[in-house]
Amino acid sequence: MTMSRQKQIIAGLDIGSSKVCLVIGVVTPENTLEIVGVGSAPNQGIRQGVVVNIEATAESIRKAREEAELMSGYRIEDVFVGVSGTHIKSFDSKGMVAIKNKEVTPSDVDRVIEAAKAVAVPTDRQVLHVLPREYKVDGQDGILDPVGMSGIRLEASVHIVTGSQTAISNNLKCIEKAGLRVSHLVLESLASATAVLSEDEKSLGVALVDIGAGSSNVIYFVHGSVASTSVIPVGGQHFTHDIAIGLRTPQVAAELLKIQYGSAMASIVPEDEMIEVEGVGGRKPRSVRRRDLAEVVEPRAEELLQLIQNDLRMSGLMPLLGSGVVLTGGASQLDGMSEMGEFVFDIPVRKGNPIAVGGLTEAVKFGNFATAVGLLLYAKSKKKFNRAHSQTEISATDLWTNKIKNFFEDLF
Repeated sequence: MTMSRQKQIIAGLDIGSSKVCLVIGVVTPENTLEIVGVGSAPNQGIRQGVVVNIEATAESIRKAREEAELMSGYRIEDVFVGVSGTHIKSFDSKGMVAIKNKEVTPSDVDRVIEAAKAVAVPTDRQVLHVLPREYKVDGQDGILDPVGMSGIRLEASVHIVTGSQTAISNNLKCIEKAGLRVSHLVLESLASATAVLSEDEKSLGVALVDIGAGSSNVIYFVHGSVASTSVIPVGGQHFTHDIAIGLRTPQVAAELLKIQYGSAMASIVPEDEMIEVEGVGGRKPRSVRRRDLAEVVEPRAEELLQLIQNDLRMSGLMPLLGSGVVLTGGASQLDGMSEMGEFVFDIPVRKGNPIAVGGLTEAVKFGNFATAVGLLLYAKSKKKFNRAHSQTEISATDLWTNKIKNFFEDLF
């Protein structure tokens, strides 16, 4: 076995409403994750997490894959894929079973999870995750890991996340058209949380808001477990659209202005700073105050934060968020976003960037890579990359040998 074959390769694919991002990682013998390849491509085929153009999305995935493979030197075939959008719905459920042999075993935990997920789910929806919140043993609540405890009755409270069967199928079709296979589907906010939150924050209680291009995904952690998830249909593309209308500039130029000079608070921008704005329809570029740009962005930022604040209030979890709110995703990088968030929420707010990874850390240190890096960390924690790795590293000669061998096995 060669050294390259011994490496464990994993890949994460984030199909967003503005861009597709694919990140390739290597799990080292020390069980750390090294980022070795990053690829991204603009995407016009997704709107609020739902495919509206299959060919455009597949082409964006192919471009991101080629870039990541060229950078890493590895060819990948299987990916962990993030799922998000307004079609995501979630709800709580409970299950109860009798404990065999009066001591909780992993099989008892599996049985109680199965009992909790045995609820009627509409045929047009697909279960993505069954996330345990807490367990009870003979009425004693607040248990996070019941294995080994003595008792007669085991109960579990779980949070079940579902997605539209149609939306997910269209996503899978785009991925297959790009020549990739799906190892696992992961809720994007859960992946982002894996990348940017510490265990202390999850234990104390925290709300993570992943502000994507088409929507903002919120996930709540209480006592280290997922307590709730929700989707807000406002994201970074709404900022871009406002800039394009307000400053009369093309969408592409508006996106660049948002990234380079955007600010969520006009008061922190110098009054005399000028920026150049591209004209529409061949008109000459013109100079405007950067504060004018901020005055276009600020109302939309305030609206989004007010919607998040309302979601926090409706969840009923605000008193349990000891660590406050963490903002990640592309639009979270706007200057003044955290400061405005603290003013609106009246609890601590910080920006979340990927942590606990090595390799090309400079390439993925921003919030817009949180989901892709989180998918790799999720894959590493679930130990689901061995199969993908064996398919990735196999040579063309081995592939034909296996095909011939399988052919004759089928005959005889």
